Amino acid sequence: MKPLRLGVIGLGELGGSVAWQATRAGVQSVIGYARNRKDGVAAVKAGAVTEVATSLKTLIKRSEFIVIDASSSETIALLDELAVALSGTQVCCTDLGGVKGAVVQAAARLKLEQHFASSHPLTEVGNVGFRSARPDRFEGLVVYVTPVLRGEQVAREIADFWQRVMQAEAVMVDAEVHDQLVGWTSHLPQAAASMLAATLASSGPKGITYGPVALSATNAAVTDAAAWTDALVHNRKVLIELLSSFGANLDGLKTALEAGDRHSVRSWLESGSEWRRRLGK
Repeated sequence: MKPLRLGVIGLGELGGSVAWQATRAGVQSVIGYARNRKDGVAAVKAGAVTEVATSLKTLIKRSEFIVIDASSSETIALLDELAVALSGTQVCCTDLGGVKGAVVQAAARLKLEQHFASSHPLTEVGNVGFRSARPDRFEGLVVYVTPVLRGEQVAREIADFWQRVMQAEAVMVDAEVHDQLVGWTSHLPQAAASMLAATLASSGPKGITYGPVALSATNAAVTDAAAWTDALVHNRKVLIELLSSFGANLDGLKTALEAGDRHSVRSWLESGSEWRRRLGK
C-alpha cells in the first residue's frame, strides 16, 4: 500500500530514512515525531518530512500508516498507547526493531492483529541520528515482516508498503523463526565479540599494542551498548541456548589443547576457516 498520510515516530537513522524515501516516493503527508529536536530540525531542512508533530497524539490522529523507530522496550510501551488510538480505525502500524517475539506478543495481548505487524530491515545501524539517514537506505534490502496471529492481512499490506514505497524486498516470517535467525546471525556474534573485548580489557596485559587479529575480531564490540542490551535481553531465551552451544565448542577446544591433541585443534581451525571462505567477503 502507498499511504496518503504517513507518521514516523523517531527520526533517527532508520526512521529518518523511511520518512525521506516516502516523501520522495510521493506520499502526500509525512509527519515526523522526534524525541531529539536536532533530528526533527535536520529532517525538515532535508525535506524528509512535510512537518514535525509536537506530540505523539497529534501524529497518531493525523496518520493512516505509522512506522516506529525505537528499541523493542520503547515499542512495546508505545503499543499500549497506540492500542487505544487505533481501536475502530483502519490505521496500519509497524516497527523497525531487531527482536520480534516480545513485540508481537505485546501486540497480540493488546488485540492489535488488525493494525500491526512487526518489521526488521536487515541493515547495520549506528544510532547516530538523522545525519546518517538517506532516502535510498532500503532499496533492494531484505525486510522481514512478522505478523501477529490472525493478522496476516495487515502484514501483507505492510509488506506491500516496503516493496512499493521503500523499494525493499519484503519477506514474511514467523516471529519465533525470526528471533532464532537473528540469534545465530547477529546476537551470538555480537555477544562473542563483546565478550572477547571485555576479556581482553579486564585480563589482557596492559600497555600493549594489539595486532590485526584482535582488532578485527573485536570490531563489533564498538557499538551502542544501550540498544544491544535491549536486543539481547529481549532475545535472551534464544541467546542462552546459542551461548551454551558456543561454550561447548570452547570447552572442546580447551580439552584438545590440554591433551596436546594437534589433530583436533587443526580440525577445529580448518572447519571454521572453510566455512568462512565459503561466505566470501
